[in-house]
Amino acid sequence: MKEETAALMEKAERAIQSAENVMQDGDLDFAVSRVYYAMFYIASALLGEKELYFSKHGGIHGAFAQHFVKTGEFDPKYQRWLVTTFSQRITGDYGATSDFILEDVREIVAQARDFLIAAKNYLRSK
Repeated sequence: MKEETAALMEKAERAIQSAENVMQDGDLDFAVSRVYYAMFYIASALLGEKELYFSKHGGIHGAFAQHFVKTGEFDPKYQRWLVTTFSQRITGDYGATSDFILEDVREIVAQARDFLIAAKNYLRSK
């Protein structure tokens, strides 16, 4: 595993932990933002292992779909979660208020953990 990949995976773990912490404090919009970035770091790490680098979020989203989902290396649910959480992050980061519900945010955090585990397993197998 490349050094940058390992650093991004560790950063993803910290982002998930941060999401859990701020979620417990009731800051659900900030939790969603941290969860999205965890997923973004995971996708970026995986793409970097294939020497694929992108400067925009949409590039990461599309490349992950092309190089990991369409190849069957990852379940399509991870792509859906990445894109859906991106939209939720936009709402949380840029909206004056948000209507996130604790149970929904807990589910999003669980999805990020699932994605992290799947990515770790993939990277170990390579």
